[in-house]
This record gives sequence, structure tokens and C-alpha cells, in this order.
Amino acid sequence: MKKIISIFLLIYTTSYASLVGNGFVEQDLKILNELDIDSSFITDPNFQKFYKKFVKRYESTYTKKLNKAELFIPQIKMVLKKNEIPSAFLFLAMAESNFILKAKSHRKAMGVWQFIPSTSKIYGLKIDDYVDERMDIIKSTQAATEYLNRLHNLFDKWYLAALSYNCGEGRVIEGITRATLDMYCKDNNCRANKTIRKYRRTIKNYQAKKVKFRELYKIYKVVKNWDYKPDIDELLITQRGLKRQYIPKESRDYIQKIISLAMMNNSDYLMNDEHNHLLNRGISAPIATVQVKGGMLLKNIAEVIGVSKKEIMYLNPHIKRNIIPPAEKEYDIYIPYSQLSRFNANIKSIRPNVFEFHIVKRGESLYSIGKKYGVKYKYIKKFNLLKTNVLSVNQYLVIPIDPDIYKRPKNYTIKRGDTLGKIARNFNVPLDRIIRDNKLKTSMIRIGDKIVIKFK
Repeated sequence: MKKIISIFLLIYTTSYASLVGNGFVEQDLKILNELDIDSSFITDPNFQKFYKKFVKRYESTYTKKLNKAELFIPQIKMVLKKNEIPSAFLFLAMAESNFILKAKSHRKAMGVWQFIPSTSKIYGLKIDDYVDERMDIIKSTQAATEYLNRLHNLFDKWYLAALSYNCGEGRVIEGITRATLDMYCKDNNCRANKTIRKYRRTIKNYQAKKVKFRELYKIYKVVKNWDYKPDIDELLITQRGLKRQYIPKESRDYIQKIISLAMMNNSDYLMNDEHNHLLNRGISAPIATVQVKGGMLLKNIAEVIGVSKKEIMYLNPHIKRNIIPPAEKEYDIYIPYSQLSRFNANIKSIRPNVFEFHIVKRGESLYSIGKKYGVKYKYIKKFNLLKTNVLSVNQYLVIPIDPDIYKRPKNYTIKRGDTLGKIARNFNVPLDRIIRDNKLKTSMIRIGDKIVIKFK
């Protein structure tokens, strides 16, 4: 019995080893296994040709891209592992964006994982005047893992989840359905098969947008239970004379790019001392997540923890205006882990900020609004990311006010339409304080009268 087991292991090991070589190593087969791809794919001539060209093209920049992302790679790995996503999907992020948090495509996709606005909404990523969480390294990665897990539950193959991430699940379902029918018809005469002809006609109508996806999905549910299972080899094949392949060329290249990027991480040239740390990069966190109050400025937080404004903005590109969303009671931001103890010791000393929320009325300008609040109009323009000085009625503005302004009384001249109640609301002070501070006997005021507004 031992002899039989030994022979079996010898055959298995020899077979396994025969697949590697020609620039590949055994670790590369584990990557294929992670993605639910048969190990024989490593010998596929088309893939080998793709890999050689890809390595030649990207070898010189590969390590540079990994080094630039050294702060974010551990965060991505941590979220992937927590959500039981294969580690090879780290390289899906690299294929999508080269780990650039501000990466933007012509299709309005944004961030490391290249979410479009509609998909962002589905997976809970906020996009508003203050934040774009597609650029939040933790939240966007969490959203990507939820999306990938859903795709994996649909197809039960990780490489199909990756393909769907690129071209959409509907396109992959169509490709699998067509490939399954073609495999079946190779072994069976389908010319007189009315069911097969009906299926093909429905697929053609779906491609021409004459029928809805549910009609295609009905066929998919039937054929996926057949004994014919198209693997990655069949799906990536290029059929001569066909304008619409099983899988679009962009997506065929995409999955091979992910595999190639992952396998490059096993390459000999990364084993030298200069790049060895790339291979051993773990999931220890160089970035810490902390909660801060809404309305705080990133630059004030940076000052307290002893880092530059540029550094804290680099870690938090999802914060649009250098301000934590004012409406949020608390909000997560990222700081260097080395500064965490300093943050905890000094969080209460972070300078508070005061904001007014102003709705533009007819006849108002940036200048008049700035004068009203004692803020330079250029600051309001910059803070609200305005490209011109032109305002529209009912436009919403956030007015950043230096808290020191509340320590100084403000002289105010009564204008047409003013009432003491209105003035009190505008300056956010109690009406009785205005009456008391100005020693007014009644609430009657006249245009041109001067009063003092004391804030404390």
C-alpha cells in the first residue's frame, strides 16, 4: 500500500513539476488555484505569449508601482483576508488603478477599485459635496469585496468573478451560455434541434437589445446544468470571423493581466535584496483609522499630530474640501500609525471650527455674503470649490468662520428688511442678548441704526 501511495505521489509531483519552468515557478500554480483556474492553463500558448510580452513591458515599472503603494497595500490585504477574498485579487486593484487612490477613467469610474457612481451607491459609498468614498482605501476595498463575493456566489469561480468585475455579469453569462451551446453542438448534431435554434435566436435578439436580460438568463439557468462546462481556455479563445467573441478582448486581456501581475510577484528578479521586502510585505497596518468630529479641518488635525497637511491629505483624498463633513457627528479618517499615540493624547486640543450654512438669495454676491459673515469672498469661493463668482438663487454655501471672530464684537448697520429676530438668527445669537447688549427698550429698529453684536 505504501508503495502504491509513493508511486502516486511521484506521478503527481512529476506532473505538477512538468507544468512549471519556462519562466514559471510552483508558486504560480497556487495563484491559478486561488482563482479556480486549472493548473494546465499555465501551459496555454496564448497565455504564455501574453505573459512574456507583459513582463517585458512592465518589468521596469512593476516594483515602482508597488513601492508607491506601500502604505495602502497592507490595508487592502487586510480587508481581502477579512472577507475571505483570494489574495491574488490584490492585483485586480493594481490592474484597475495601479493603486492610485485618485485614479479616474473616462467612464467616470474613480478610486483604486474604479467604482462608477451607480455601483458606489449600491455598495454604500457616499459621494456628495464633502466626500467621495470611492477614494477611501478601506471603505472602497470593503465595497469591492462585497461586490466580488456576490459575483463569486453567482458563478462559483473566482476568475469568472474577476471577468464580471470588468465587463459585467450579463456579458459573462452570455459568453458562458454561447460557449456551452457550442461545446454541446460539437458532440451533437444541432441543425435540426429546434430548442438549440430557439436559444441561439434569443441570444442574437438579446445582443441586438430586442429582448431583455431575463430571457438570456432563462437559457443560462438551463445550460449551466449540462455536463458541458466551458473553462477559461474556451472562454478566452478568439473565434475567427466573429465580431462578438465569448468575452470582450479588453476583459480577456484583463484576467490575463491580473494573473501576470500576481505571477510577477514570484519572479526571480524580485528576490534580490533591493526588492525582497515587496515579497514579504504583510498586513501590518502603517495607517491607523481614527474618528474625528464633523467640521474639523484636516490641516488642524495635521498640526496636532505633527504631520504636514500634504501628508494627511494624501492619506485622505476622499475628503474633498479639507473639512470633515460638518453634518457628521463623527467620521473616520486615516493617519500614520506612528502618530496614533500623539493623536490620542492631543485629540481634545484640535482647534474647533465654526461654520455657517447660507442659502443664496436674489441679489446676493460672494462679496456681499463674505461681508455679512466677516469672511473674505475668495475664501468662500475656494472653500466651496466654485469655479466662477456667479451664484444662483437657492445655492447652498458653507461659510467657514474663524472661531476667533466670536471673541470680537461686530458693529452692524440696520438695512431694509431687517428685524432683530432676523439678525439674531443670521448671527446665531439669542435675541434677548442683542436687546440687552444694546440697551434697547423695544424691538423696534430703523434703517441706518447701528447695533453691536456680541457673540459671548
